[in-house]
Amino acid sequence: MNDGREKRLLVVMAKAPLPGNVKTRLFPWLSSVEAAELYKCLLEDTAVEMSDLKGQCDIAISYTPENARKAFDSLLLDGFALFAQKGNDLGERLSNIFTEKLSEGYEAVSIIDSDSPDLPKSFVLESFRQLSSGNSDVVFGPCDDGGYYLVAMQKACPELFVGIPWSTGSVLSISIEKAVKLGIRTALLPLWNDIDTFEDLTEFFKKYRDWPPQGHWAGVKTLSFLSGLQQMRF
Repeated sequence: MNDGREKRLLVVMAKAPLPGNVKTRLFPWLSSVEAAELYKCLLEDTAVEMSDLKGQCDIAISYTPENARKAFDSLLLDGFALFAQKGNDLGERLSNIFTEKLSEGYEAVSIIDSDSPDLPKSFVLESFRQLSSGNSDVVFGPCDDGGYYLVAMQKACPELFVGIPWSTGSVLSISIEKAVKLGIRTALLPLWNDIDTFEDLTEFFKKYRDWPPQGHWAGVKTLSFLSGLQQMRF
């Protein structure tokens, strides 16, 4: 665990970057191989940005499927613990992570997706700050599409993740409604977009196309990959 006063953990949710397994909503604009390469860039950008949090919290990647550990070992994600996701749907997997990691002695756990390559690490720190303030029980990071890129908690609450229509535009609104009914206080981080559709991809490229294709900034690997796709028109 980290040496800070609070024992905090950041978990990045990830899928094995294999053709046909990731970013299928980008077909046919990308081939299955290109979509897998793109997803690897998204994951690596996320990992690089979040690796700067070492010393302020522990960092981990929770992957699926359960037999995919070798795919992540090969990515050389230094400093990240690796463990498999458990559960039949996203709600069960999120709930199981909170239950397991909080029972291990962490005082706060923040979970993010691996689809937001330019997500600032400061948002993760803010989620921990919101929890430690004592004014909220769960922190959400809202996405433009009605979902969320981050959820953070200090106490496990499996009921919060039951009956959510995942992959729809009402994920966040229904989650907040459920939290209210359960007496759980919520806080929201700034709105941020993830990359799920071709429109998301286009928006990302337009936002960063004039940035240097090298260097240490959140999203650089993703931009470099997109810049190399000659057949794409943004």
